[in-house]
Amino acid sequence: MAAVVPQDIAPVLGPLNDKSQHILAFVILGVLLRLGYQINYWYALLLLLGYGIVIEISQLFTTNRSAEQADVVADLIGSFIGLKLYKYLRRVI
Repeated sequence: MAAVVPQDIAPVLGPLNDKSQHILAFVILGVLLRLGYQINYWYALLLLLGYGIVIEISQLFTTNRSAEQADVVADLIGSFIGLKLYKYLRRVI
């Protein structure tokens, strides 16, 4: 939800820059998506990519926000890491 509120009232997550926040959010989303649903890796990656794109499109209609392709790339990187982390955690736990 914080991704679509005006920038001046958006929460600040410490010293993390914008791209790091995107990556971290999608790492968490990737792990939680695989934990919560029995879907395969590629479908999960496609869903997360779609979600990242929807967020960026919605920011076009939000005050003081703009859509950036680099944000979608950061979301995709975070998704990939999160889904791989899930796969690793499944082996370990």
